[in-house]
Amino acid sequence: MDKLWAHLIKVQPDPHPWVVAVSALVALVIVGFRMPWQVSRGLITIAHEGGHALMALVTRRKLEGIRLHSDTSGVTLTRGRPTGPGMVLTAMAGYLAPPLLGLAAAWLTEQGRITLLIWTVLLFLVCMLLLIRNLYGALILLATGGAVYALVMYAPAAVQQGVAFAAVWFLLLGGIRPIIELQQKRRRRQARDSDADQLARLTILPGGFFVFFFFVVAVTAAVFGAYLMNPL
Repeated sequence: MDKLWAHLIKVQPDPHPWVVAVSALVALVIVGFRMPWQVSRGLITIAHEGGHALMALVTRRKLEGIRLHSDTSGVTLTRGRPTGPGMVLTAMAGYLAPPLLGLAAAWLTEQGRITLLIWTVLLFLVCMLLLIRNLYGALILLATGGAVYALVMYAPAAVQQGVAFAAVWFLLLGGIRPIIELQQKRRRRQARDSDADQLARLTILPGGFFVFFFFVVAVTAAVFGAYLMNPL
């Protein structure tokens, strides 16, 4: 156990500035362009639904399962009081999860804990796999988890570092775009059952307030995450 723990918490040397810059550029291209975003958006959905699930457990709601769909949407099924703080926090956690997870991951990379970060992601994926209730969701989690496992087991440290930085940038930047897309859908009245609109029905605040709140948190997380990963 001591050797395993020492392996998990070992500190990697600081990356070259070009590693941070290139990984940020790669993430920006993936998030900013339609085709790569459509392919990768499901990864943000995993974090989104994981946020709902985690908050449901924290607030002691009964978690019945998670479904991930091929159109990159998802749903987390819970039981409990249909109103109250637990339901509000559970509904709020989805859009906040990707940028906040990205910020936490940025802190780990700043500390040089790349191995710990990758194994934490793998554990997160395994926990979600236990909660998945549809075949597509199980397949996408198995594929993602398999890729992460191969990275940590077979890739050299430099490759792990580069992929980790790109993934952190992707969470930080990819956490912003769905919020913008949500507001665009709300303007066209195509998101009546969105998290923001559910929160509006659960509270006295309008849905637009929650979209703005999500956006502020996501941008703030991205700014602080960029500050933490700045190698200069």
